[in-house]
Amino acid sequence: MYITRSELAALIDHTLLRPDAVNDDIVRLCAEAKHYGFVSVCVNPCYVSTASKELAGSPVSVCSVIGFPLGASTPSTKALEAAEAVRNGAGELDVVINIGFLKCGLPEQVKSDLAGVVASARREKQSTIIKVILETCLLTDSEKIKACRLAIEAGADFVKTSTGWGKSGATVADVALLKQIARNSAGVKASGGIRDLVTAINMLEAGAARIGASSGPAIINELKE
Repeated sequence: MYITRSELAALIDHTLLRPDAVNDDIVRLCAEAKHYGFVSVCVNPCYVSTASKELAGSPVSVCSVIGFPLGASTPSTKALEAAEAVRNGAGELDVVINIGFLKCGLPEQVKSDLAGVVASARREKQSTIIKVILETCLLTDSEKIKACRLAIEAGADFVKTSTGWGKSGATVADVALLKQIARNSAGVKASGGIRDLVTAINMLEAGAARIGASSGPAIINELKE
């Protein structure tokens, strides 16, 4: 697969979700995103305002996580968190699916939980991009398929493999499976454990349209032009 540095950067969500991240780390993250041309920075909700200010006037979007990392907040809490993140400047949201609801056979609750986030976010800003994190390492293939379909039915723009906090991250097989199910209805974001160029390219070749990584600069710097 041939891809330029700028083309690859435009597919990467430059991510910093560590619990010990401080304001200076977010400022640095945003500076790197502008320098490399990443599509977005992905930060915890408390830093959305900071990132929004740092990226004002640039094409880099602010992404925030919702119900992160467990997905087990109440639906009303997730919806409120989503609306606040958008008001604070987020243009994209990565929301964690309720894994427990999925596993105990409650598809309508899973979809309703996600649909509430979608509706709440888009009441604030219609163009908000919603990515649903499935945490594939905890799911069987049949559960991955079901989760992917429910996310799309709820209005997701992307389905995403992982939080990065599970027992493992993205795999080529999972990305290919999600792409097969989503087809043209939603994009696939590969995230979790993507730290080098080879892994990133493998995910793109499997069907990913976005890469979530905290090692974006290192990945880009591997690509020589």
